[in-house]
Order: sequence, then C-alpha cells, then structure tokens
Amino acid sequence: MINILRAFINKVFKNLFKKKKHIKLGLYGPPNGGKTTLANRICQDWLGEDMGKVSNIAHETREIQIKEQINIKSNGKQLSFNLVDTPGIATKIDYEDFLKAGMKEKQAKKRAKEATRGVINAIKWLDEMDTVIIVLDSTKDPYSQVNITIIGNLEARKIPVMIVANKIDLKKSNIKSIEAAFPQYNVVGISAKFGNNMDKFYEALFALAG
Repeated sequence: MINILRAFINKVFKNLFKKKKHIKLGLYGPPNGGKTTLANRICQDWLGEDMGKVSNIAHETREIQIKEQINIKSNGKQLSFNLVDTPGIATKIDYEDFLKAGMKEKQAKKRAKEATRGVINAIKWLDEMDTVIIVLDSTKDPYSQVNITIIGNLEARKIPVMIVANKIDLKKSNIKSIEAAFPQYNVVGISAKFGNNMDKFYEALFALAG
C-alpha cells in the first residue's frame, strides 16, 4: 500500500513539473528580420510592455536584451521562459552601409563597431540557450550565408529550433521558399508587427519547448 501511494505521489509531482518548465528562449537571425518586433509582440501579449526599440536601419539591436520570467498559457499548459533578443547576425558589417542610411561618419563607425561586438556576443550566447527561434524576413531569399551559418551552429549544438517566417503581411512574402530551404524544421508564418498567426506561433512553441 505504501509503495502504491508513493508511486501515485511521484506521478502527481512528475506531471506538475512537466506542465511548467523554465527555459532560456533565444531569438536569432539576420538583421531586420523582425526579432525585436517579435520580442515586443510576445512581451505585449503576456506582460503588457515592449522589450526594445525597433528601426528600419539594420543593427538597431547591438546588445543582448533579456526579459525574465515570461509565463504563457495554452490549453491548460504553462511555459515559463527568459526571452533573449540577440543582435542581428551578419558575416560582414561595413560602416559605409550606415552612411548610405543617412548617418554621419563618426556615428556610422561607432554603430559598425558596436554591431560587430553584438554579433560575437550573440554567437557566444548560443551555448546558454535551451531553445532558439530563428526569425527570417519571408520576403527575402533564405539561402544566405548568414542563415546557413546560424542553422549550422544550432545543429552542432543540438538545440531545438523553430523557424519563424516573418512579415507575411507583405505581398512579396514567400513562406514556401523558407520551408524548402530548411525542410528539417517547423516553419511558422507570422506578422510580428500586426500579430497575425501568433496563436499558431504559441502552439508551435509549446510543441517545441513545452
């Protein structure tokens, strides 16, 4: 009788801990894919506040940003995570690109230096991640050196991955091209800006990390 009771208690506790997990969830991808916009959407949905500043100029996010203890619920399940928004990963950062965007030389060089440091930190932080969401602009060709590098790094570390095809609100959006490029991963199309398909995003997140 004692053994039966102990087994029952162990099962109850196991199920309790199964329903609630706490993980480090990283947002990764190339610049201007919409990582911070997605981070803001998640934070608005569950905390009622933004996480970071967004901009049309690449590398607005140049430092790791963390929002702790986000709890999301769906179908009786609960997932708790620290959301880590990382700088956009690029294989080449040239200050002249910022000059073209209208920045002065001193400001452009400073931004390029900070962006380079941000990329290095983002890659270092991969070792801290439990789960990663790769945020891609669905209007752009997914077969880029940056995307393949990110995927390769994640596969080497055996980190669970979901790919978000962002900006489905735009006419040039092509989710199928991303699915064809990375068939080994679940691809969820969303508009982080307008909140389109966020219910499917959360369902996929629970399936991956819940």
